[in-house]
Amino acid sequence: MTEPLKRHPTLQPLSREHHHGLLLAWKIRTGQQNNVSSDRIGTYVLWFWNNLLHEHFDIEEKFVFPLLGDQHELVVRAKEEHKRIESLIKSEVVDHTSLSALETELVSHIRFEERELFMRIQDKLSSEDLEAIQLPAVNDVNPDAWDDNFWQKK
Repeated sequence: MTEPLKRHPTLQPLSREHHHGLLLAWKIRTGQQNNVSSDRIGTYVLWFWNNLLHEHFDIEEKFVFPLLGDQHELVVRAKEEHKRIESLIKSEVVDHTSLSALETELVSHIRFEERELFMRIQDKLSSEDLEAIQLPAVNDVNPDAWDDNFWQKK
């Protein structure tokens, strides 16, 4: 069993939000396995974007990514992935294929940020430098505050 990643306290709120993103991917996958309509799943995905994920991406791009520099290969990759995820979420076509692509992209992106990007930032900056970063408070919206819990078996 692999040891959990050690995350600096400054980055921990973003890592917790990454956990919510992984749960979103799980909900998409579970909904599809239970033959829930793509429209129902897509409605939740759009709500999640508007209430959690959009702000999360903004915080990362404005406050975290600059720590490595806009031209750093990991930052360039993360921003490209953000654009692809946003495009999948805002796509006019919400079907099984697009939701599966979103689920795959989300999981891959979150794993990348946690295992590579955040680790590189922690390796580059001292603990004191990381503590000096003033991230805005992350959104405290409950991702399960949704009436249609399509991911639950009935």
